[in-house]
Amino acid sequence: MTTVNQWPQQERPREKMAELGVATLSDAELVAILLGTGMRGKDVVTYARDLLAAFDGIGGMLAAPASALLEQPGMGPARVMQLQVVMEISRRYLAWQLRRADGFTQPSMVRDYLTAQLRHQEREVFVVLLLDSQHRLLKYVELFHGTINAAPVYPREIIKLVMQYNAAAVILAHNHPSGVAEPSQADQRVTERLKRALGLIDVALLDHFVIGSGHPVSFAERGLL
Repeated sequence: MTTVNQWPQQERPREKMAELGVATLSDAELVAILLGTGMRGKDVVTYARDLLAAFDGIGGMLAAPASALLEQPGMGPARVMQLQVVMEISRRYLAWQLRRADGFTQPSMVRDYLTAQLRHQEREVFVVLLLDSQHRLLKYVELFHGTINAAPVYPREIIKLVMQYNAAAVILAHNHPSGVAEPSQADQRVTERLKRALGLIDVALLDHFVIGSGHPVSFAERGLL
């Protein structure tokens, strides 16, 4: 088997990165640099490609639970922890961006942040993003955890949080572990009830995102708010 060190220099991931920049690397090359070595019979880039194929891309791999990663040949606890660290760094970077003054001027960033937080969850989780009067993030709260099918939502708990952090606006989100992000009638009823409750204390409900396996659904974009 030819190793990466035997490849032409311009094709080696590290050398390519040094010469052309990290943005020029493919997903497999990025993962290869992160892992460092392959496994018996496979160079590190081939091994990285196989991992990405197993999880339908880099997003699926990073969001996969540790148990699924450990089922892959050559993937031990140390490598799983490496991937988990990368995912957590990504989450914290997005949270930092959202806390900046211009964070919520970029809806795609909010969507990415919520996807990173919720897509890997195996149970349904209902979260609240509490915002100040400039729509900057004050607090991310995982408020309710449910079964595989549902999470109980209590308006009084959300109102209590809003008052605690003196929030001026709220974004709601929850995941569908089934993978289908389409809002249910129950989702729409809960959203309307929460909008009315928040309106009584002059707090705006800006959006409600549903996170599934595909593109997240925004209630605001759908005209459901």
